[in-house]
Amino acid sequence: MRYKKNTRPNVILMIDDNPTDVLLIKEAFAFCEGIYEIYVAEDGVHAIEFLKQQGQYHEAPRPDIILLDLNMPRKNGFEVLTEVKADPDFRSIPTLIYTSSVVKEDIRIAYNSYANGYVRKSVDFDECIKIAKSIKDFWFSASILYEP
Repeated sequence: MRYKKNTRPNVILMIDDNPTDVLLIKEAFAFCEGIYEIYVAEDGVHAIEFLKQQGQYHEAPRPDIILLDLNMPRKNGFEVLTEVKADPDFRSIPTLIYTSSVVKEDIRIAYNSYANGYVRKSVDFDECIKIAKSIKDFWFSASILYEP
């Protein structure tokens, strides 16, 4: 067992079916110091396959953090969150809900399902940069991430 060192790129798995949201966050991280590899799963089924390195994802890296949208086809964000946090191999991966929903019940369910954070999406690019920098500053600078 090791602690993550900054000797390799920071790996982010973004689970989101909206290409605009994906593009915005990828571009926003380009404004952050450091090297980021952002992988995308467009629904919950693909996300679990990515994490388990199944099918087309057989060489997928273990993400350092997960950005998880709630509203997706086939398997929604709550289902993915429950599955990730129930699996001893993945529960240590910080999982941030990244969604447009600010419904109190969604927030309650997310935290009760062991989400590590809840971030409201923005379509404003400057706001996306602030979000990316906040994620970078906390998760990739202040925090020590676990790396098996």
